[in-house]
Amino acid sequence: MNPSPSPAPRQTPPSFLGTLLGTLWGNIWKNAQRGQHLNTALFLAPWVIVLSVFWVYPLAYALYLSFTKYETLRNETTWIGLQNYAHILHDSFFWLALKNTAIFSAGTIPLTTVFALVLAVGVSSIPRLQGFFRAAFFLPSVTSLIVLALVFSRLYAANGYIASLCTMLGIPFPARGLLQELSTALPAIMAMDIGIATGYYMVIFLAALQTIPRDMYEAAELAGANAWATFWRITLPLMRPTLLFVLVINTIRSFQIFVEIYIMTRGGPLGSTSTLIYLVYQHAFDKFDMGYASALAYIVFAIILCFSLLQMRLLRSK
Repeated sequence: MNPSPSPAPRQTPPSFLGTLLGTLWGNIWKNAQRGQHLNTALFLAPWVIVLSVFWVYPLAYALYLSFTKYETLRNETTWIGLQNYAHILHDSFFWLALKNTAIFSAGTIPLTTVFALVLAVGVSSIPRLQGFFRAAFFLPSVTSLIVLALVFSRLYAANGYIASLCTMLGIPFPARGLLQELSTALPAIMAMDIGIATGYYMVIFLAALQTIPRDMYEAAELAGANAWATFWRITLPLMRPTLLFVLVINTIRSFQIFVEIYIMTRGGPLGSTSTLIYLVYQHAFDKFDMGYASALAYIVFAIILCFSLLQMRLLRSK
């Protein structure tokens, strides 16, 4: 009678955190022994520990999990190499989520940036009411996304306020509501997102406008430049660093859209609103496949990094 095969040993992740903390603390202590920057080392030590525990270690551990099949319920890890990444490339749901995320980003990033810039220029021209308008437009961006998603879900419903208004005006409205139709679900969420985020970026643009020297506008006025020429030749070039910041931050936020999808549609109808981050959530917490979810997360990270570097390269070039 052949003995039963022994179970494969469980693989444990490498001690990234211990190695990192040991190296960092060793350097700090070495400098302290030499009498160099003792106060700086003591003040930095808590920050280094928190950064290592809550940022560096999760990143490193997620990268390790992306090369494994990690069964959460049984707490078993099996090294499978690049199989997760290969599976992703052949996963139709991944390509659908990537398409939806690309459509969402391509629609919201330029519109949000343009609307925010126009609002900032308009608000800067009325100094007396500038504080009121700044607070009014900024308020939605500091309101809970969950609350806003619930409010807009009611607005978009078949018996919601928008449906009632369309009925009064004789405008056709989907019988099942905007969020239940394939052609209107994603645009409806995009419209909500643009309205929420525009005020935040408007405040950033407004702060940048206030740093532009007034004498440059006076010189342009004396030279006979009109408002459009002044904006195109003076305002926009001097706001290039701020524009770069807004585009990069907006790109990262758009590719990480999740709360609105989770609250309003859960990826439906028929996956028309499923995004990359929502797909990560489904594999991690619905299917309990942390390895596949980690691989998806790193692919999203690579996409965001490529777009951010491209934007920085284009806007930094003269």
